[in-house]
Amino acid sequence: MTSLARTPVRRIIAAVADAAARWSDADFPPRVRLLDRIMERTGYTLPVVEYALDSLFFSIDRTALEDTIADELGSLAALDGFTPRTGRPDAHARAAGRVCIVSSRTTIGVAIVPAIFALCAKCDVVVKDREDGLVRAFFLTLAQELDAFPNAARAQAWDGESEGTDLAEFDAVVAFGSDDTLVRIRQRTSANAAFVGYGAKASVGYAGRDALTAENLRSFTDAAARDLVLYETEGCMSLHVLFIERDGNVKPQEVARAIASAVERAAVEFPPGLRDAAAGARILSARNLAAFRSAAGSGAVFSDKTASYIAVLDPPFDEPPALLPRTLAVRTVDSPADALDYVRAHALPVEAVAIAGTRDDIVNMALDMQANRMTSFGALQRPPLAGGHGGHPRIGNFVRWVTREV
Repeated sequence: MTSLARTPVRRIIAAVADAAARWSDADFPPRVRLLDRIMERTGYTLPVVEYALDSLFFSIDRTALEDTIADELGSLAALDGFTPRTGRPDAHARAAGRVCIVSSRTTIGVAIVPAIFALCAKCDVVVKDREDGLVRAFFLTLAQELDAFPNAARAQAWDGESEGTDLAEFDAVVAFGSDDTLVRIRQRTSANAAFVGYGAKASVGYAGRDALTAENLRSFTDAAARDLVLYETEGCMSLHVLFIERDGNVKPQEVARAIASAVERAAVEFPPGLRDAAAGARILSARNLAAFRSAAGSGAVFSDKTASYIAVLDPPFDEPPALLPRTLAVRTVDSPADALDYVRAHALPVEAVAIAGTRDDIVNMALDMQANRMTSFGALQRPPLAGGHGGHPRIGNFVRWVTREV
């Protein structure tokens, strides 16, 4: 039996929401104490870290948790006991058992969302946390809200070198990391364990020819710039490629130039983070190559003197996205089919698509890209709690359904 097995689910949800509300306060002492450690680990600047913590904890409230769980499971009551179902046997969503969540290197607090849903499923949760200790600190706040949490929610330091060595004892494993890391972790889990892997992905944007005008160009590019600069373009929901339809109200070169200006404005609110020498060299090389091509009459490049950002207009089709900090490929296309061809040519795993213009062919393009989320520009980096990250359910992997036919 798990530590939370006898605790009503509404009581668990209330405790989680109350703890998150405390962490939503920028002056909450445990949060303040962790800021420097998070900045040191990620290299992100203080405004970016504060934005990440606000986005995370403000999204966790009682209504969002209750609605998401009820929608997935049919009712909250299914977690507390058998519930009637139309045309099907009564059923009880019992805790899957022990859950391990392996955190990632870059994303701030990425393990917290699956952890809280696993706790709401009444599982015992162990998080292999990164060295900044954010998850551990949040779990300590949970323990102040509910006596059962100290035994139900634990965080262990993890340096990325020993992933998966003790995973066979868990009933469900959630892991974030590179595809190679996920393969190694999966090989160390039990054959009967549920495994949820979040590998490396990218996000793209698409603007239809009628979606951009001289009047809305600034608001559009400001939104796109935010999607680009947050988290140094390292996340799966960062904007890596922007597709602009030709023959629109605004010329693609004007869009690319406006994005460059928008990135400079965004840098005032979200200054660039620390970059190691290798990353800096790759960014300079990408800019110089794009400038060489532009001088030869192919495409264009927009940047500043220090290459703190790069917007490359129409790089060669056979060139994959650079996936570098604050580096955006702006590709002109005739239709969504051209964008789909590019994504497929480079086997680009797409997490989300930002859309300007709601034509059916654009929506179908996103579906054909196998994107898990469609949203507006400016919202890529702020997914709702109820959204299915990676296309996975929020709580479904943490329960085991038991039916009663008598």
